[in-house]
Amino acid sequence: MAEFKTKLKEYRAKTDMRQDELAAKVGVRRETIIRLEKGQYNPSLKLAMDIAKVFGVTVEELFFFDE
Repeated sequence: MAEFKTKLKEYRAKTDMRQDELAAKVGVRRETIIRLEKGQYNPSLKLAMDIAKVFGVTVEELFFFDE
């Protein structure tokens, strides 16, 4: 079964952005960002697109399924 993966933490580190800052920018709680980074939560398409927009990348660069 495919496993949900994310590079969200890497992109946050590159931009020196805290979890709470990202959460505020996309309108979610910090806990949501934590769960996303751990691969415990699949974001809605809107949330994935909003996060990708913050970092100026595509959704596919941030979120993917590892076979």
